[in-house]
Amino acid sequence: MSTKLNKKEIEKFSRQIILKNIGTLGQRKIRGAKVLMIGMGGLGCPATEFLTRSGIGTLGIVDDDKVALSNIHRQSLFTEKDINKSKVRIAKKRLNEINPKTKINIFNYRLNKVKFSKIIKNYDYIIDGTDNFESKFLINDISLKYKKFLIVGAISKFDGHIFSFDFKNKNSPSLRDFYQEEVVTDDILNCEYDGILGTVAGIVGTIQANEILKKILNIGQNLNGFILIIDLLDLNLRKVKITRRKK
Repeated sequence: MSTKLNKKEIEKFSRQIILKNIGTLGQRKIRGAKVLMIGMGGLGCPATEFLTRSGIGTLGIVDDDKVALSNIHRQSLFTEKDINKSKVRIAKKRLNEINPKTKINIFNYRLNKVKFSKIIKNYDYIIDGTDNFESKFLINDISLKYKKFLIVGAISKFDGHIFSFDFKNKNSPSLRDFYQEEVVTDDILNCEYDGILGTVAGIVGTIQANEILKKILNIGQNLNGFILIIDLLDLNLRKVKITRRKK
């Protein structure tokens, strides 16, 4: 457990410290946590912002993309001044302005098996904010191998899907138990063609951050082994249990 909170930290995080589920001990757990965010788009921006505002200790962010004009409506850390600049570099600058005490490690490249296997060992909690199934299955498989806690987000149009897998539990299902087809098309994740309401990204990314904080603090009921399906057009929410596929 990390050292005691100083006076400034107590004041800065006072509104969550006073929650009986958190207190100074919980705040120290948050400060000691190491979270890896993969994808700094519509999900990664709100997720990392609220984790940083909560006082997270170490945050890794992975993305090889640059900011485009079409990103601005849903990627809340960026402005038009950031167009054609590295997403992870701009995000680090903005997040450090929010909380200079959060250590932010940037990985300005496209993730692959070798690179992910190398960096995942340094993090306890993984957030998937990618927009293609090749990346999602890679993240799922490596997180399973290293027994990490994984939160997966997916968005399209007015809909959001959030998965939670605690791979320290050997009986946990995985993303492959939900998507069992040999080949899964990326069409359902394609914002470029199907569109996405900006607020949908903000809501789903924030829920991902919330699930991570609950896991760090060991409070409340997690989505472990479930998918939360959100229809924000008609405001319907439902949870569906994911059953492990028989080998």
